[in-house]
Amino acid sequence: MNKNIQTEVDACYLYEKLADNETDETIANVFRQMSEIEKSHAEAFLQKQKIQQESLLPPPSFRAKVLNRIGKIFGYDYVLGVLMDTEKSISIAVINAKNKNKLPVTGAETNHVTILRSLLEREAKVTGGNVAKFESRHRSVGGNALRAAVLGGNDGLVSNFSLVMGIAGATEGGSAVLLAGVAGLLAGALSMALGEWISVKSSQELYENQMQLEMDELETNPEGEEKELALIYMAKGIPEDQAHEMAAGIMNNKTEAHEVLVKEELGINPEELKGSAMEAAIYSFILFGIGAVIPVIPFMFTTGITAILISVAASAMGLFLIGSVITLFTGKSIWYSGFRQVLFGLIAAAITFGIGKLIGVSLAG
Repeated sequence: MNKNIQTEVDACYLYEKLADNETDETIANVFRQMSEIEKSHAEAFLQKQKIQQESLLPPPSFRAKVLNRIGKIFGYDYVLGVLMDTEKSISIAVINAKNKNKLPVTGAETNHVTILRSLLEREAKVTGGNVAKFESRHRSVGGNALRAAVLGGNDGLVSNFSLVMGIAGATEGGSAVLLAGVAGLLAGALSMALGEWISVKSSQELYENQMQLEMDELETNPEGEEKELALIYMAKGIPEDQAHEMAAGIMNNKTEAHEVLVKEELGINPEELKGSAMEAAIYSFILFGIGAVIPVIPFMFTTGITAILISVAASAMGLFLIGSVITLFTGKSIWYSGFRQVLFGLIAAAITFGIGKLIGVSLAG
């Protein structure tokens, strides 16, 4: 229960910070309302524990304060991305718990992205542009660049650390380790960059093809598409007559109808297609390289057991840092997540070091 209270307090604090740093007053007002909602949740948990005093609410956690600091430095869209992921995880957990206990799912469990959009639509001064702006900004952090940065750095560090230790085991930390480490860095970073480029590009091409197909269907069979759209609305709980009326109204504008069908039928957000495949590839290359260079640096200045020990120490520090940053998304203990990351990384490196040692002994014999 205390963990639930802390989660709600942190969300209240972060939504308040989002509101304070939002230039659009409509969206800022939404964030303030979300902050109040989270505060009411925390107070409800306290009341469930028969604790009535508001002053007993705990302060924001270290994790929440770090996220706020990240927002100040890199922009609060990063914080919004983490919050939305947290809200989604909470709602899924609640739904799973209700299903497990055979309790009815009422629809109130859905994530706060839906609530935010509903709040926007209820504001008297909200325009379509306001809603579009908010949704566009949410989509821009939906992929969560911060998470991608952490995972990219982790991939580079773990893979190259293991490679470096394998070669170090075979050569006892000789000069060949530096060459292998640099080669592993470049090969891994290029592979990651190419993979990211192919992933983004192929997704864009697939979605563009599906969108064009939807436009062709709209032009050749508008009556069928109108019925499909009405069925989608009916599946969402809208009465049949109202669903058909809404579908007919949308079909009067072909461009609008295409946008709605793409979103509702295909589940595609056209804004997501605007991302640059080359930009994604460059970021992947850089982030992988930052992690991969850590175990290599000591071998640039020394060799032998000294370089190996420094490399292990530096890599362990890097792994702990990555594990600590991951807690921004998971909410777990920094020490737990950090040491878990160090443990797994060291095990992987120890295995490759042992294999390298065996190969080195075999070749020497």
